[in-house]
Amino acid sequence: MDITNKARIHWACRRGMRELDIAIMAFFEQDFDVLDDQDKRRFVRLLECDDPDLFNWLMNYGQPDDRDLQKIISMIQKRNKVRGSLAM
Repeated sequence: MDITNKARIHWACRRGMRELDIAIMAFFEQDFDVLDDQDKRRFVRLLECDDPDLFNWLMNYGQPDDRDLQKIISMIQKRNKVRGSLAM
């Protein structure tokens, strides 16, 4: 997926679990534009992962083996934590 196609990325942020929708969409809407291109590519790669894996990683039940995915997961967790409760 092209990192400049924001409409496509926005659509890919929509997941099958409310918790993921909240965490991922908030990050996309508030933080994606300020990421450098490498982090944008990491985010897009993350969106290609399965929902159960994303849920486990974002809820700290595990972490991906891939260091690039670990980095973007950490960024999402930190920035969402700064924003406060995700009202899950």
